[in-house]
Amino acid sequence: MSLLMRYRTVSRVPTFSAAVAYYDSYRAAVLPANLIQAQRDYFGAHTYKRIDKEGVFHTEWLD
Repeated sequence: MSLLMRYRTVSRVPTFSAAVAYYDSYRAAVLPANLIQAQRDYFGAHTYKRIDKEGVFHTEWLD
């Protein structure tokens, strides 16, 4: 396989992967933002919401 053909094939993979990820997030009812909420709570004392309980929560991470 020529170098040009190999590049043209491999360079499409990230684009296709990003498109599939966008489509999955567009049709999902609940997005996986819990990791981002946990990081914000740890570093900046923000609060986070849970999907199994009502209200907002804050965790004392260093205790």
